[in-house]
Amino acid sequence: MEEEAAFSTIADDDAGSTLVLTGPWVVATAGAVDRLLRTYEDPVARVDLSQVSAFDTVGAWVAWRFAREKGAELVGVDDKAAVLIEAVEENRSVADIHAPRAHILERVPAAMGEFVIGWAIGVVQILGFFGAILVSLGSLLLHPSRFRVTSIVRQVELVGVSALGIIGLMSFLIGIVIAQQGAVQLAQFGAEALTVNLTGRISLRELGVLMTAIMVAGRSGSAFAAQIGTMKLTEEIDAMRTIGISPIEALVIPRILAAVFMMPLLGFYSAGMAIVGGAVISDLTLDIPFFTFLTRIQEVVPEHDLWVGLIKAPVFGLIVAMSGCYQGMQVKGNAEEVGLRTTMAVVQAIFMVIVLDAFFAVFFTEIGWG
Repeated sequence: MEEEAAFSTIADDDAGSTLVLTGPWVVATAGAVDRLLRTYEDPVARVDLSQVSAFDTVGAWVAWRFAREKGAELVGVDDKAAVLIEAVEENRSVADIHAPRAHILERVPAAMGEFVIGWAIGVVQILGFFGAILVSLGSLLLHPSRFRVTSIVRQVELVGVSALGIIGLMSFLIGIVIAQQGAVQLAQFGAEALTVNLTGRISLRELGVLMTAIMVAGRSGSAFAAQIGTMKLTEEIDAMRTIGISPIEALVIPRILAAVFMMPLLGFYSAGMAIVGGAVISDLTLDIPFFTFLTRIQEVVPEHDLWVGLIKAPVFGLIVAMSGCYQGMQVKGNAEEVGLRTTMAVVQAIFMVIVLDAFFAVFFTEIGWG
């Protein structure tokens, strides 16, 4: 049976009681005894280490801390124990357990200032990253042989083809919700027939491309950040630079081109599935035949609504891909950073997509495409 650390007390004499430590006082055994010593309340004049069979830094710290708290003297200390006790005594901290906090009137402005400065620095860094992408893209246009066609095709598959199922299902259900809820509200005015207009215009103009961008941000943008971040953490990107391969050309541009190219197609597909969903629920609940609904869509939806969605889509794709790649390239330090940067990529992309969508709504209204 493995020997355990222990202690015993020798009765009081003229100089006071002695606490005798026995057994191995090492990291594997000293923890349990330390809990007992913390609740030891009797006065102690000496702590005897002469019967300790093994000693390490943890055991030395436990014995020294107890002796200090009791004001006791360490006796029976051999040369090895003396070295360890001296080491733990020299390295003790006299700092406060809780760092002093500034007053709230100072902390809040300081936090706001740090946030604003951090945001400004982030904007500059993103602009620099975008500039590096433009330079690399220009270099590729001058040297087309360096285009990584295989990488682009692979990213097109991951961003677009693999996403058809989830985007189609999501859009189909959203189309059902729009048509059903819209019909309930329009029925108050006897205008259920306008459900076709509502579903067609909002799907082609707004929700088709917007929901697709949000889905791509959560699905592909996060993947970009995690993949590039992991490569940055394992120093694969540094290795690429060492052998003369540009990480921007090899990793970033294929992902950005795939997202920019696939977003208009996915947005149109999403809008189409939403219209089909609206047609299905209208056929079931509004007595509007399925094919009549689809034919009516062509009559009531202006052509420019389709162009509005198609114009916004590549911009949203650029934002999503850039956000994911940028956050991935910012990873450093540890694995936790990968998770944090992935989360930031998704939040940043969705925020920017919604902001740009609001800008586009105002812009297209001003030019007469409202």
